[in-house]
Amino acid sequence: MAIFLYTFAAFLIVIVAMAIGYIVQKKAISGSCGGLGAIGVEKACDCDNPCDKRKKRMEQEQIKISLIE
Repeated sequence: MAIFLYTFAAFLIVIVAMAIGYIVQKKAISGSCGGLGAIGVEKACDCDNPCDKRKKRMEQEQIKISLIE
């Protein structure tokens, strides 16, 4: 049981240190390898024919964009 507590404490210390480092640096979190753009995927849904739910959501997004402009 002692090993578990030591391991848990070590992980907790590392997580707290990382959180403090993030707060101090005031940087935005970003990916380390470029995300989907690095492998040639230009959108989240890379389907040729999206499902009906996705089509409806895309239509609603276009309506919102047209209302803003």
